[in-house]
Amino acid sequence: MIDLLKGLNFELLFEAAVDAMLLVDDKGAIIVANKPAQEMLGYTSEILCGLKVEALMPSRFRRSHHQHRETYTQNPEKRAMGSGRPLVVLRQDGKELQVNIGLSPIKNANQCYNLVTIYEAESLRQAEESFKTSEERLQLAKEAAGLGVFDFDSNQNVLHWDDKMRDLWGAESEESITHEKRFVTIIHPADQIARQEALEAAINPKGSGEYHANYRVINPNTHAQRWVSAIGRMHFEDGIAIRLVGVARDITEQKMLEKKSQEQRTEVELISQQMVAAHTASAIAHELNQPLAAISAYSEVALYAMQASTHYPDNLKHALEGCVAQANRAGRSLHELLNFLQKSDLVTEKFDLNEAIKEALNHVRGSGYLEFRPSIQLEKNLPKVLANRIQVQKILINLLTNALEAMRGATIKNSVIKVSVRTSAISNMAHVSLQDKGPGLDAETAKRIFDPFFTTKKTGIGMGLAISRALTEANGGELWLDPSTDIGATFHLTLPFAP
Repeated sequence: MIDLLKGLNFELLFEAAVDAMLLVDDKGAIIVANKPAQEMLGYTSEILCGLKVEALMPSRFRRSHHQHRETYTQNPEKRAMGSGRPLVVLRQDGKELQVNIGLSPIKNANQCYNLVTIYEAESLRQAEESFKTSEERLQLAKEAAGLGVFDFDSNQNVLHWDDKMRDLWGAESEESITHEKRFVTIIHPADQIARQEALEAAINPKGSGEYHANYRVINPNTHAQRWVSAIGRMHFEDGIAIRLVGVARDITEQKMLEKKSQEQRTEVELISQQMVAAHTASAIAHELNQPLAAISAYSEVALYAMQASTHYPDNLKHALEGCVAQANRAGRSLHELLNFLQKSDLVTEKFDLNEAIKEALNHVRGSGYLEFRPSIQLEKNLPKVLANRIQVQKILINLLTNALEAMRGATIKNSVIKVSVRTSAISNMAHVSLQDKGPGLDAETAKRIFDPFFTTKKTGIGMGLAISRALTEANGGELWLDPSTDIGATFHLTLPFAP
């Protein structure tokens, strides 16, 4: 027997196999059994060797098996013994064991043998169920993520894709298609260069083989545009790119949100610029109005005195008349400029203040203020407020950036801003509080913090808080500094609820 195994040159493989294996002669007698077979059947090698295979089966199965044995005895090339079909064997302890059997015929000179591999049917069933479950989970995950799978054979220039990919591309046929004819042609012309560059980078054998591209596709049937994000990996053979496998997903909604966010940022900045201009003009007008009024008054007094006497030359009288006229002209110009900048009507709407605060925090993060930790306490079921949403976001963004800059200026690590929203019991308005852990404000600074052109920053112009207060009051609310805060600075903001 050992000589036979050595002659067949698989003794080591036979003994090292993890599956249960029997070597059976053409008469159905077991020649040798490996360790897994002995453990599965509960017999020692000495007992198994010489037994007929049918002896391991319950009596009710032996006649059926005898017919199978005649088949494989006469046709050793066929996979007999019900190969791949469930059978029942008896363990030495009398326990019946349902198994599946695989049969491999072996020839040695004029002798025929069969290598029988025994698998527990329950283990196979569990493995099949496990595999099926894994496939189902993978399919569910793919559907939940909205992923489409593609496989591009660069040698044949053929693209294979699944239903989701066909849906994204508006394709109806399930057949594979060429890369250029159907895939590339519907990519938006403005995105084709960037997409081609990403593909060329993946094809480069000196690179990582990673493929990542975002582009628009135009559905040939509906002409609708959708954004697609595709990632994959190129496979190489002898330094030549042969296959790109990857997934793609629809990111149109994400792109629309990004566009909306950018539009909001632009609108906030535009309002900010307009408000800075308006309040700057207002502050300048306020500062210049008094001296202009004084110049006009003194000139009028001097002119009246000259008219009462004949001892003053006419040219002096003419000069004073010019002073009065120019002072009045300057005053009118300032007021006209101020009216022009402030002439836009306030457009209000009902909105969720809690959501507006979250958007303001995201805006600040997107502006480079990443290293801070907000502590948010929002009142649930807060009624909607009635105000200009963009202006309220500008106020919140200004308060948040001021707090962060104050903490960074004091080199405070782990910047924390506490933001809370509640209903004010006194005024029945939405009440927002923002508290930082910065150095705080001294009494003199706190008195002037809302004055135009007053600033504690080296690069500031001192209009941010003045504008924020003006915007708050224009929306029917109030903005103030809490003077009793022990740590940092705390600002309070109120806004009216919608009726």
